[in-house]
Amino acid sequence: MQDRIEPPILMSRLMTFVLATSLVVLTVLVWTLDKMFPLNRPQVFFLTSQMMDDQQLTLTEIPKDNLELYKQQFIKEYIRARNEIEPNLSIMRARWANNADGIVKTWSNDDVFGKFTETEMFNIINQDLTEVFDIKCVVEFPLYNSVIRAVNSDNADTYSVHFQYNCKYGPLGDQSYVQEYIIRVQLEPGDESSVKWAERMENPLGIRVSGYDVIDAQNKVLNTDPLNWSGVIQE
Repeated sequence: MQDRIEPPILMSRLMTFVLATSLVVLTVLVWTLDKMFPLNRPQVFFLTSQMMDDQQLTLTEIPKDNLELYKQQFIKEYIRARNEIEPNLSIMRARWANNADGIVKTWSNDDVFGKFTETEMFNIINQDLTEVFDIKCVVEFPLYNSVIRAVNSDNADTYSVHFQYNCKYGPLGDQSYVQEYIIRVQLEPGDESSVKWAERMENPLGIRVSGYDVIDAQNKVLNTDPLNWSGVIQE
C-alpha cells in the first residue's frame, strides 16, 4: 500500500503536465505571431466561382499609403522575375513566355517587353537547348532604401532601384559573376487602368512597367542590361 498514489496527488501531477504543455504551445504560438508581423506587403486578391476570361475589371482608388507600398513591392517582384535565373529551362521559359501566362510579359508594356526579348539571356534560354542549364542568378536588395522615388523626373511614378546581381555558373557552380546595378523603373499610371480577368492573379491592379533603364550614380542612362553578360561565360 506504500506505492499507491492518492487521487489528489495524481490529479496534481496531471494538471502540472497539462499546464507545462500549454505553456510550450503558447510560447510557440507567440513566436510564430512575432515572425508574421508586421505585415509589410499589401496583397490584392479576388474570389470568384466562375472563369470569365473576357471580362474587364474597373479599378477604383485605394488609400495612397497602401498603393505606394504595393508599387514598391511590385517593382521588387518585377526585377526578380525579369533577372533571376534558375537552372530549370521549363520554369524559365514559362516565366519569360510571350503570352498572358508569362509574368514579365504581364507586368510590362510592349516596348519594355520588346527590349527584354533582345537580351542575351532571354535568347539563350529560349534556344533549343538539350544540355544541362547550369546557371543560377539571384537578385539581392539592400536592407533599407532599395526602392527610392526619383525626384528629378517628369513622371511621378518613376523609381530608382538598387540591387546586387549574383550569378553562379559552370558544371560545379564554382564560377561567379557579381555586379551592382541601379535601375530606373517607370510605371504606367493606374488611375484609369483596367486589367483582364485572366490576368487578375499576376497583376490585380493593372500596373505595368513602361520604362526600364540601367543608370549610373549621376542618373545617366547606360547602354547595358543585367541579362547581357553571356560573354563572361564564354571567356
